[in-house]
Amino acid sequence: MNHYASHWIDDWCQDNGWTDWFIDRSIYWGFPPHGVMPMPIPSKAMRAIKAKQGLCFEEKVWCIAAVSSTILAVGFSYFSSSPMPLVGAFAFCAVVAARLENEEL
Repeated sequence: MNHYASHWIDDWCQDNGWTDWFIDRSIYWGFPPHGVMPMPIPSKAMRAIKAKQGLCFEEKVWCIAAVSSTILAVGFSYFSSSPMPLVGAFAFCAVVAARLENEEL
């Protein structure tokens, strides 16, 4: 999952003089000022971007899907007198939580 919106990275690169950023294996790379070889964008900068901007659109969609599935599962469990919809919702929410975990930090 992409945890950063491209315009966030673009803005940071323009503000700090980095050019031609790209993503390789979920690591953001760019050319530092006066650099001829790409380097990973510093993790301290990535944490600052995430702290300032919060969740990106894709992360918000996954969170809404997890909450919606839980609400639907509660209703289905109540009307069917079965815990299986809740088990399914729990499994889905566990997958969403794992996808939301940031590997870089």
